[in-house]
Amino acid sequence: MNQKVENLKGKLIVSCQALPDEPLHSSFIMGRMALAAKQGGASGIRANTKEDIKEIQSQVDLPIIGIVKRDYDDSDIYITPTMKEIEELMEVKPEIIAMDATISKRPGGKTLDEFFKEVKAKYPDQLFMADCSTVEEALHADELGFDFIGTTMVGYTEQSKGDKIEANDFEILRKIVAKAKHRVIAEGNINTPEKAKHVIELGAYSVVVGSIITRPQLITKSFVEEMER
Repeated sequence: MNQKVENLKGKLIVSCQALPDEPLHSSFIMGRMALAAKQGGASGIRANTKEDIKEIQSQVDLPIIGIVKRDYDDSDIYITPTMKEIEELMEVKPEIIAMDATISKRPGGKTLDEFFKEVKAKYPDQLFMADCSTVEEALHADELGFDFIGTTMVGYTEQSKGDKIEANDFEILRKIVAKAKHRVIAEGNINTPEKAKHVIELGAYSVVVGSIITRPQLITKSFVEEMER
């Protein structure tokens, strides 16, 4: 594993993403967002689309977890769902490529096992991260040989509905860390510095924080809602 990725141990990764319907949607802005994150001390960036990643790479020399979000009619999976998205990411070669590793069927009816085997055969030296929603999915991805196991999808799938990453003092994370052979990245709803510090203490390799740092409309909303209470 290269030195840049080794440097993520115990550190903060900032997710710099803005979808087409969001006010900050622009590769230029995401590049600056990544630079601001670096100036604040972030050790890595998570980013969506090859365009954004290319711009971010021109601004910071930090390891990147790359994804492509794309909707397909025949699948609920939208994070790097097919080989098309993998190929796009390989044009800019992020240090790590993340993909949905839940039990949901992929486009074309493909299982995760089939897809990951295909991707690994084509790009044996690329590092991959599994975005999971349950302990079972995480441990399955660990068995399949993903380099990093993430809690990204907890609460976002049918099978994890109502679950929260921080519930019962991060019980889901604790269970994954206790059993997984590969490095576990805590991600999803980690919205305070205290939570970020705590997941590292619980054994997470790194922590990804997004909205609370990089989505001003959501940060503003939290202030407004609290004031209206």
